[in-house]
Amino acid sequence: MLLVTNFLVFQLGWLACVLGGAHDLPWTGTGVAAAAVAWHLSQAATPRRELALVLLVGLLGAFWDSLLVTAGLLVYPSGTLLPGTAPHWIVAMWLLFATTLNVSLRWLRQRPVLAIACGALGGPLAYYAGAQLGGVQMPQPGEALATLSVGWAVFMPLLSVLAQRFDGMQARLAAPLAAVRGRVT
Repeated sequence: MLLVTNFLVFQLGWLACVLGGAHDLPWTGTGVAAAAVAWHLSQAATPRRELALVLLVGLLGAFWDSLLVTAGLLVYPSGTLLPGTAPHWIVAMWLLFATTLNVSLRWLRQRPVLAIACGALGGPLAYYAGAQLGGVQMPQPGEALATLSVGWAVFMPLLSVLAQRFDGMQARLAAPLAAVRGRVT
């Protein structure tokens, strides 16, 4: 149940962030993402480990998206606190994304080639979807999507390694599996 909830909460948070950014209500998305991250941490077996992962991913995301903004590849319509940086709602979305790494995206951890492929395809598709909803603009879409593809092809296996290192969900996820195995034998 936690896997499905994690996936759905991420999707709702993603949508709140993008639509909030698109409609000049960026704090709405940031607030939804913050609530989702807080809930996720309350579910963690080891909240400090999970928090470390969330913060590391947030820092990486803030740097990456700010780099893309500075390069002129991405333009966000609202939520930018400092010129040349990513808006707070996209950083909140990175924090939110980190909550999936040890739960609904856990299956990628032992599959680095698949992590690369999923990153190369999924990363740019998420930004493209965000652009279609008005949350981001890509003045040079081909260059932006290619850069996003390469970046996310690197990030997904890296994030999977970080998730394994800072896994605060392992004991929480192991308990239901042990109960199921106990009933089967």
